[in-house]
Amino acid sequence: MAILAAGVGFGVRGGILADWGAQYGFTQTELGQVTGFGLVGFGVVILIGALLADVVGYGKLMIAAFVCHFVSAVLTLFATAAFAKGGKDAAYACLKWGMILFSVGNGLAEAVVNPLVASLFPKNRTHYLNILHAGWPAGLVLGALASYFMVGKARWEIQWALFLIPVVLYGLMCIGQHFPKSEASEKGVSFGEMLAEFAAPLLLLLLFIHALVGYVELGTDSWISNITGNILASPQSGLLLFVYTSTLMFLLRFTAGPIVHKISPPGLLFVSACFGTVGLLLLGNAHGAVACVVAATVYGIGKTFLWPTMLGVVSDRFPKGGAITIGAVGGIGMLSAGFLGGPGIGYKQDFYASRNLQQTAPAVYEQYKAPNQNQFLFFPAIFGLEGSKVAAVRAKSPAQRTADEAKVHDADLHGGRTALKVTAAVPAVMAFLYLLIMLYFRSKGGYKPVHIEGTGHSAREVA
Repeated sequence: MAILAAGVGFGVRGGILADWGAQYGFTQTELGQVTGFGLVGFGVVILIGALLADVVGYGKLMIAAFVCHFVSAVLTLFATAAFAKGGKDAAYACLKWGMILFSVGNGLAEAVVNPLVASLFPKNRTHYLNILHAGWPAGLVLGALASYFMVGKARWEIQWALFLIPVVLYGLMCIGQHFPKSEASEKGVSFGEMLAEFAAPLLLLLLFIHALVGYVELGTDSWISNITGNILASPQSGLLLFVYTSTLMFLLRFTAGPIVHKISPPGLLFVSACFGTVGLLLLGNAHGAVACVVAATVYGIGKTFLWPTMLGVVSDRFPKGGAITIGAVGGIGMLSAGFLGGPGIGYKQDFYASRNLQQTAPAVYEQYKAPNQNQFLFFPAIFGLEGSKVAAVRAKSPAQRTADEAKVHDADLHGGRTALKVTAAVPAVMAFLYLLIMLYFRSKGGYKPVHIEGTGHSAREVA
């Protein structure tokens, strides 16, 4: 239920990004920064929570997660009132801190549930971690459907308030529950021995790869319904496509066990990364509903198993790390999504859209460019397109648009498409690295989980 709550918040937020842009005048880069805040805190907190999980106790961390989620919902709902009093900057601050608390709640919850499931199912971790994380797409579906049925009919605040329902439910469910410790803690592995696992080159490589996973999965998902809605000329259609891929992910995650038994976890990761690469390229070139559905299907299959299977591999191969190693993986993925994925893909949309419009219609670009520059990392500062003006163009049918507005729409569409195609390079790199890992395990006689034996902290490989 906690994972589902995070998914509902993420899904609703994806559906109301356009509302925020139109109401407060945000650029795509600024919207990307807001979505990034909804991920960054997760990464930091899951790292801290993982370090403290067995000391503080899983139950207390879950209650803390509930408090953060509840306060984040309330703070986010104050954005409109803040805008009325302090303008765009005040609304931005309200959404920023609301999203930060949202991500902190997610981080605290996941610092508990991942090692908890890995401890409860030590002989089939990858399968049950995939089932656990089926709660994520289930939440995405519920959140996106809420936005679909309420777009144009209810204010975004009503949609966001729905996030409180699963939050309250999981808070009530935690009362009176007994939570076990991680396998490493139960076996008496010391804190120093847990940290020593990070000296393993394979674990460091897996951490790097999971940073790429966070970028391509959560970073892209922050934008996918917004971009495909523009491609299909209908925000509702973009949301429905997102619902479809999330439903596909929900169903497929229950099949991870049989697949893993046939091709091994690294094999599943390699195939998934290949699908992700092809899917993003197809989405970036899609024209029309059928092409978008086919492309989204390929992309949906690609992203389905990446996150939970990576958690499974780390918990399989480094059980002595306890909650710390599995928390580090989740943390690095979320930090990457927050600092790089959401803002980076937003910047790419602004960069390619503004450059296209500047080249094709310089005078029109001057009318539609944002008043302030945006910058991402070391990339050049740019003037993106002003959010409320672009939203007004998107709201019109092709027949209603002027010649200038048609050029703005084409540039806007070009920015979204190109951002997806450029992002496809990330899963392509992942596929190459997964292939190297497959070859490594083949040279060692095949992939085998590692279990902690007795209380002497020794580990042995089992088939």
